[in-house]
Amino acid sequence: MTLVKKELKDQIGWITMDHDAKRNALSIKLLSELLSALRSLKEEKARVVIIRANKGAKVWSSGFFIDELPSDGSDPLAYDNPLQKVIRAIQSIPVPVICMAEGSIWGGACNIAFVCDILIGTKETCLAITPAKIGVPYNTSGILQFLDIIGSHIVKEMFFTATPITAEKALGLGIINHLVPAEELESFTISLAQKIIANSPLSIQVIKEQLTILGNALPMTPQTFEHIDMLRRIAGNSDDYLEGINAFYQKRNPVFFGQ
Repeated sequence: MTLVKKELKDQIGWITMDHDAKRNALSIKLLSELLSALRSLKEEKARVVIIRANKGAKVWSSGFFIDELPSDGSDPLAYDNPLQKVIRAIQSIPVPVICMAEGSIWGGACNIAFVCDILIGTKETCLAITPAKIGVPYNTSGILQFLDIIGSHIVKEMFFTATPITAEKALGLGIINHLVPAEELESFTISLAQKIIANSPLSIQVIKEQLTILGNALPMTPQTFEHIDMLRRIAGNSDDYLEGINAFYQKRNPVFFGQ
């Protein structure tokens, strides 16, 4: 059973997450197929890539597949984690990537949506960053990617409360580029993709890489990196982390003690 569908049509590469039964949870298999689709469309010379859920989806993606989060104290978001590989592939593919966001976006799926070059949604689109609900220590590169799009006060509120923000607020914050009626979402996205295709592919490739390099240009000393790494290990080895996962399975509110 494949969890991701891929199609190249009129120079537009379509990647459709197709696991409605699990609300497109970011399992290792789904992420691996996303990565494979991105690589394939790059080889096939797609001029624009669109990542979407199935038409009519209430949830674009529910975020991390909880069953696969480690419980042995190892880093749930290490450099070689499949989610990190997908994020780097979106950033490095030399064409614009559009997130066609029909439905809500949760947890780690927000990271995918944020690193896409353009995000188009409907009034039903909402976004929630939820690692604090299950005690996950989020990785530094992911936090920097959120900070690259929105200010630190909003990032802090989203991480601290794990509360979804509405499509209208996301539009005002510059997270979402366009809000359109659900019935017009696909046609609007195609029209935008066609405008991109009409322009110089080499110019777009160079500008995208420039923007990525400049966005990653913040210096960080080795001492700072080691300090952040130590903080993440504290959270990843905590009782709170295990409590968050257990509470999720037991369908109850977690009881955290900060230990």
